[in-house]
Amino acid sequence: MEVGELRIPDRFERLRDLDAGTLGAIVVPVESMLAVIDERFMDMHAADRGSFMILRGQTGAGKSTFLDTVSFFRVDVETQRISQSQGLASGIPLGPVSHPRIVVLEGREALGQVSRQEIEATMHAVNQFIRSEAGCTSLVVWPTNTDDLTSLLKELGNNLGGEALFGLTGPITMFEGPAKADYVRIAQQTVATLNDGASLDALGVSLEHAEKLVGESETIGSYLARIRKASVQAGDRVRRLLVKERYRLWTVVVAGNEPEGDVAALTRGGQAYADIDRLVNSTGANIVNELKQHPEMLGILGTVLDARIVHLDMVCINAIARTFGTSSLHAAMQGQGMQISADSSAVRRIQESDLGTLLQGMPLRTRKRGPKPGQNTKDAFVKLAEISRTSDGLLNEAVGRALVAAGLVEQFKIEHPLGADLSFFSDIYCIKEGAPIRLEFMWRTRTGRATIANYVLGKLNNYGKAIGLMN
Repeated sequence: MEVGELRIPDRFERLRDLDAGTLGAIVVPVESMLAVIDERFMDMHAADRGSFMILRGQTGAGKSTFLDTVSFFRVDVETQRISQSQGLASGIPLGPVSHPRIVVLEGREALGQVSRQEIEATMHAVNQFIRSEAGCTSLVVWPTNTDDLTSLLKELGNNLGGEALFGLTGPITMFEGPAKADYVRIAQQTVATLNDGASLDALGVSLEHAEKLVGESETIGSYLARIRKASVQAGDRVRRLLVKERYRLWTVVVAGNEPEGDVAALTRGGQAYADIDRLVNSTGANIVNELKQHPEMLGILGTVLDARIVHLDMVCINAIARTFGTSSLHAAMQGQGMQISADSSAVRRIQESDLGTLLQGMPLRTRKRGPKPGQNTKDAFVKLAEISRTSDGLLNEAVGRALVAAGLVEQFKIEHPLGADLSFFSDIYCIKEGAPIRLEFMWRTRTGRATIANYVLGKLNNYGKAIGLMN
């Protein structure tokens, strides 16, 4: 995920395209306001008529979010919206329903958005509607964010019906939004839900900074806007260090025990993004103690570097070595008693691999498992892993040649320097659609989650030092 693709909306209107399950992962109940709604509906049921509520709250307090999601926390409650473009001079165009219904008059929160003549006509329409059979189970809500409109609605409502219109709780209901104690949790859930499970750390915002921003924010909307600004600034800070190259760091794990599950456990989303929180929590190696001092720096570095972790299976790598290995690699393979005849399936296998899928710009999906590698495949890979101990460049070059032959990249180099004062080199430096991707290969006979996490964190640390961020 790129910081430029970051999604942290501060207005509910930008979330209405989400399905209920996704939205439910973000929204938290505002219990005090739900209690007000409960009381109002009970009064309406007893009176056998609808009711009207002026809901006063600041811009960004979460009025729209609350009204649209009452059904998440109360059974059989429906919310319908009537936009400002729908004139109500001739009445509210809704039929009767047997269940509790909230009717939101949206787009009318300030006097500048609607004329006084229209306001008066709308109030008459509301009064008629809630007294009718069609509106007897409806709570009509007019959200406002200015005192002048609120006062005008109160005046008109008192003249039209008073308590019969507003109920006994009074004409104006104040909406404060979710408690500030929930702001950080809401931000964490919003970021994770809308950004492939990313954490605030992954966007360069530490927990300490996120908590500090709570004190600077009057509403949940302004808080999310500050979180977004902090994330963008953190991304810009790292990008300024990448003036010569837009680094992209993908770690490719190749091991004899096929650790596909361990790789999946350390990534998030269909693009196999490295999950910084899981990486840090999966290993107790010394490097973690150092990196934990600046989790937000590590997180935003992983995001800006497009850090991913990909598994490449044994059958594929064996086919690549036989088909695209240089004479030097083939000599080493023959020295191990291995076959070096070309495998006609090599190109197809690299294209269909997780690495090939991502290079084609497609997300990883649940894959049907084929038969487990046979003993001959395992034995051959053990020998390749042995070659990698002293000559991993030969294997890396074979992969690079396979990627070019399969049309997945345009060109490649092996052992390409990071272009920094420190002596760090990338296993494969390849060009995809004119942009570089640096592949780091982790060759192991066997490996596990902790070892993979330690390897990836070490690479991130090296890249961070190379661009002057992790010092």
